[in-house]
Amino acid sequence: MSVPVATAPGSGELALLWESDRPFSLAVSLGILAHGSKDPCVRIGPGAAWLAFATPGGHATLALTEQPAPAPGARVLARAWGPGAEHALAGLPALLGASDDWTGFDDPDFSATLPHAVAETRRRNPGLRLPSTGRMLDSIVPVVLEQKVTAMEAYYAWRYLVAKHGADAPGPAPAGLMVPPGAAQWRRVPSWEWHRAGVDSHRSGTILRACAVASGLERLAGVPLGEDLARRLQSVPGIGPWSAAEITQRTHGAPDSVSVGDFHLAAFVGAALTGRRTDDAGMLALLQPWLGHRQRVVRLLVLSGFRKQAYGPRLAPEDHR
Repeated sequence: MSVPVATAPGSGELALLWESDRPFSLAVSLGILAHGSKDPCVRIGPGAAWLAFATPGGHATLALTEQPAPAPGARVLARAWGPGAEHALAGLPALLGASDDWTGFDDPDFSATLPHAVAETRRRNPGLRLPSTGRMLDSIVPVVLEQKVTAMEAYYAWRYLVAKHGADAPGPAPAGLMVPPGAAQWRRVPSWEWHRAGVDSHRSGTILRACAVASGLERLAGVPLGEDLARRLQSVPGIGPWSAAEITQRTHGAPDSVSVGDFHLAAFVGAALTGRRTDDAGMLALLQPWLGHRQRVVRLLVLSGFRKQAYGPRLAPEDHR
């Protein structure tokens, strides 16, 4: 439930108090939206978050703060500025995972099937929910930048390109908070800027193809999860199963979406569940008992703090000069 909150006249601020009868954690739930700790569009800290993005009404800055609430419920104060403030607040329940239903996962019979690490992490993180942003291009671009490169390279490219071609967040936003470019702005990025960001022609080409059909892609926010959504995302050359999974985890709060083809994930899941690394087929076999909730299991494994043993040299960043 969302309740309007009075704001100072002339401040340009709109505010809502979102209330839930279930636990909610901002940092744990929205952490997946930040592409690196220095993401210029997302700032997340204990009990608070700032996000800047474009809406159909214009640019918006959204500030979220956890408020005291009777247990086991939660309250979040949402304040928004900019011409897109009203749209930003309208999307608040989905962003905070209001429709993310953990009932089946938390059922005692189902919980009894979970590995101890997963069940214990869920017990310690009852406020985890899977967010749904509904903003397709804002997820597509950073996910494509993460294809086939190190996280360090991808995060640098995202920061560089947003700083060069994004816009300052409206309202009293933290210094450096930026609205990412829209489709038209991405299509105007010159080739040498992609080069300076360390982005090869395959990834930049995929982003530009997505921008050419951006209006159609944005309509996918209203398409329910399923094979049709994945197929339509993958109709853009360069967007494959891994990218589609990573995108829908953020845009649709996909509870069963597994990032097959990830450089590290299968080995991580295998080591966490069995003590031995595995491949994609092995990972899917291990997760099969929790079909319908496989992304929940993966998120909880990540939150558990487990780290697989490292072998051999790290993947070195490529030089695209």
